[in-house]
Amino acid sequence: MKILTFLSLLLSFGIVSMGQSPMQHDARIDSIISQVSKERLQKDIEKLVTFGTRHTLSDTVSQTRGIGAARRWIKSEMDNISAACNNCLEVSYHKGEVKAGESRRIPNDTWIVNVMAIKRGKLYPNRYIIMSGDIDSRVSDPLDATSDSPGANDNASGMAGVIEAARVLSKYEFPMSIIFVGLSGEEQGLFGGKFLAADAKETEWDIIGVLNNDMIGNISGIDGVIDNTSFRVFSEPIPPNPNERELIWNRFYGGEVDGPSRQLARYVDATTEKYMPHMDAIMIYRLDRFGRGGHHRPFNDAGFPGVRIMETHENYDMQHQDIREEDGISYGDVIEGVNFQYAADLTTVNAICLASIAWAPSPPGLVMIGGAVQPSTRLLWDPIDDPNLLGYKVYWRNTTSAQWEYSKWVGNETDVTLKNIVIDNYLFGVSSVNKQGNESIVTYPKTLIPRR
Repeated sequence: MKILTFLSLLLSFGIVSMGQSPMQHDARIDSIISQVSKERLQKDIEKLVTFGTRHTLSDTVSQTRGIGAARRWIKSEMDNISAACNNCLEVSYHKGEVKAGESRRIPNDTWIVNVMAIKRGKLYPNRYIIMSGDIDSRVSDPLDATSDSPGANDNASGMAGVIEAARVLSKYEFPMSIIFVGLSGEEQGLFGGKFLAADAKETEWDIIGVLNNDMIGNISGIDGVIDNTSFRVFSEPIPPNPNERELIWNRFYGGEVDGPSRQLARYVDATTEKYMPHMDAIMIYRLDRFGRGGHHRPFNDAGFPGVRIMETHENYDMQHQDIREEDGISYGDVIEGVNFQYAADLTTVNAICLASIAWAPSPPGLVMIGGAVQPSTRLLWDPIDDPNLLGYKVYWRNTTSAQWEYSKWVGNETDVTLKNIVIDNYLFGVSSVNKQGNESIVTYPKTLIPRR
């Protein structure tokens, strides 16, 4: 009798599952991990440094110096990658103009030029997961466009990571599209991201998420800590402009830390733990660092999910500094400050998250919840139309927990009651899973189940 009672408890919590359960591992992800090259990353970072400065206002005509030469080289690399996969990438420049006076850091009319490569999805070509890095660099004076500004870690490391991820993932086919993009004008006011996000919103791109990489190569912090096994994932809690209904929902039913960007951050953490357990994703419950910004923010401002991926321990002596030595301290963002293996590890984190999301089914759309003054919680959602769908997974966690703690595999059911799981004590979500074991980002409930 005790054994049967214990078994029924296991079943109710999903620890024991009846019927077919999803695969736990996609061997293709292991293949992706093995293909990221530290040597290629090092070569690309060193090449980006040779352009002297990549300041947004620097030379655009020279073939060897300035942001113009840098972005042409980046485009040529993307073109080469595309040629190697039978023109599988759509490579282009994306640009917008900033007029004099629009920003105190852009005194003259200036074109902000991004470099973009799209690996078009076979089933959902207008659904995107994006990896971004910044092209530009700067020294102490944000208007100094001529002094040497190597930008080795900030952000040749992130830009090289985007190129390397494109090399590896271009060899695979995905249902949804992946965008690899180098964004310009970050140091002058996040302009490259603003222009791309605005165009994406106007043309109604379905963006599942943006993984913005900004400084992924330094392991030696200003705090004296040397750490090559962890990284930070910054994410905003909810979209910046909730309507009145959303505010009411968050106040009375929870959700103030469960916006789409926060779910994307949890996905990065869970995927890293699953496939790269030697790396630790540290979720930071902030949009970005104090008083600073990154290129995920313009996408957040436009209503798209996005996170910032970066090193855990920054070295401020090597950021936004003229190259010099004072009182025995070396300043400047030089190549000696980059750990290439660490940059390769964080590039790999991006590549496996991009692939996992791009291979996964769509997240459940409308998820409803009910269970007030009841012993159990009910979840109801619209079914996903995907021929490769295996089923769904229901998650819940304590209201003070950062991560999903419990889950139950429910197969193809879309109306699920969690017996003896009281709605007041947990937060809930639902994901979809395909036959290869790839899982979508978790969807948080946004409305109550209508009363019968």
